[in-house]
Amino acid sequence: MVFEDFSYGWIIILFGALFFVLEVFSPGFFLLVPGTVLLIIGVLVVLGIDIFGSTYGIVIGIAIAILAAIVTVFLYSRLTPGDEKPLTISMDSLIGKTGRVLTAADEQTLSGKVSIEGQIFSAKSYAGTIPEGAKVKVIASQGVHIVVEEE
Repeated sequence: MVFEDFSYGWIIILFGALFFVLEVFSPGFFLLVPGTVLLIIGVLVVLGIDIFGSTYGIVIGIAIAILAAIVTVFLYSRLTPGDEKPLTISMDSLIGKTGRVLTAADEQTLSGKVSIEGQIFSAKSYAGTIPEGAKVKVIASQGVHIVVEEE
């Protein structure tokens, strides 16, 4: 058979690499840690270290996975910007607030950008096109976007 020498370690490595690729297309660090762990375990299996064959092997595999996760999280935290806290706000709490249009907003698309209290939000207009620089008021929220009208 063609795949007789194909080790399940390579399958584990393949899944780890797949997690890395998925992380690139959907950033957020949710797949980077398991991808790293799978790559390390896959390499150990390919190198002939039988981490699944004994109790000690399983303990060593778990320890390596935990260490890899900790190191990956640490390295990722070093790559992210300083002490900036992510914005956590209910979009409904913006209703009634005013701001300035940074990128023209229209009623057809969500390509408009509005600055409200120093934060930038994707927006669309309630009616017509609102030009850049116009003062607007938030009248509704739709998911993570806001609907504005010119004041």
